[in-house]
Amino acid sequence: MSPYGSCKYRNGKKLPNILSNRRNTLIFARRFAAMVELVDTRDLKSLASNGCAGSSPARGTFFLRHLHMKQIVSLLLFSLLLVSCGTRSGHFKMEGRLLHINQGELYVYSPDGGLEGLDTIKIQGGRFAYEIPCKERATLVIIFPNYSTQPIFAESGEAVEIKADASHLKEMEVGGTDDNELMTEFRRQIASASPPDELKYAGQFIEDHPESAVSVYLLSKYFVQTEAPDYRKALRLIDKMLAEQPRNGALVRLKRLLNNMKGGNVGDRLPRFSARTLDGKTITQADLKGKTVIISLWATWNYESVNMQRTLSEAVEKGYATVLGISADASPKEAQQTLKNNEVHFPNVCDGMMMESQLVRTLGLRTIPDNIVIKNGRIAERNITESTLRQRLSNFN
Repeated sequence: MSPYGSCKYRNGKKLPNILSNRRNTLIFARRFAAMVELVDTRDLKSLASNGCAGSSPARGTFFLRHLHMKQIVSLLLFSLLLVSCGTRSGHFKMEGRLLHINQGELYVYSPDGGLEGLDTIKIQGGRFAYEIPCKERATLVIIFPNYSTQPIFAESGEAVEIKADASHLKEMEVGGTDDNELMTEFRRQIASASPPDELKYAGQFIEDHPESAVSVYLLSKYFVQTEAPDYRKALRLIDKMLAEQPRNGALVRLKRLLNNMKGGNVGDRLPRFSARTLDGKTITQADLKGKTVIISLWATWNYESVNMQRTLSEAVEKGYATVLGISADASPKEAQQTLKNNEVHFPNVCDGMMMESQLVRTLGLRTIPDNIVIKNGRIAERNITESTLRQRLSNFN
């Protein structure tokens, strides 16, 4: 039995046993259209019984009037659909109600390009609304005041409703589309699960729903962007997902990166490299000296990675580590300005090639954010989190 409760099947795929408001609207529309067709058909039969349409000017006018009436009703029906759906085509909207937060701000970004940079959502009276242009599916990540994050899956012409308690964000509910309702079910399942069980549930979810955008998000979170990544399993799951999502560019790029990595596995020696920093200096692996060395991949549009650069700057100031940053931005000027705004002073590289950068490939960096920790010339850890680094800094004398 599926861990996601009672499910129905469509085209052989599991879906939650939930009907969204949009589907109910479409059902109503079909029934209403059938009723209009029935009325019109009856009127035409009545007209036929009184004589052939067009046999006289009066009857021809009557016939045209009925056709005109059908067009008017169709227009009204179309307008009703637009109002009922509540979101313009080419846009995505989310509305939310938060308990225990009356006023404040949320931040939102997109790891797959659905948004440019970081945006702000205002909370007023515990409620918020946010609408963006949306032509293709995208993943949005909301950053809450306690810096926890939750994904929202955007689709063109769709709207979702969010309900959450600020003190229990893991139990946040999002309704309105299949993907968001699936993610809500997954949140419920892992709310009290241990980390090993959470990982197991994530893998099972991807196996059960390879067609879902939620699976792409969970793959990255649990099998790639983690301190103990499982790239072999990630590649196997990617192949299964690509069979259902052959046009998903994010999956194609991730598979290429994982297959083409030249280094970066725990236990490997730090690969040789040479690059030019934003201040015009040449830096090589030999210049990274110290008991602990951290190389961090980031981007101006990814809040989590920018926050990590600020924490790494503290690590440098305290003498905890030697750090090299690599920006995956297309514009070195934007990267340099972001570092200046956040008072980050350790060396940074940005060649404008983004994830296709030779340095990124050489070091085996795969996602944003990503990092490697080097000790005694060998890679000791991968992708430590900002909270883990902060904990270590608090214990560092």
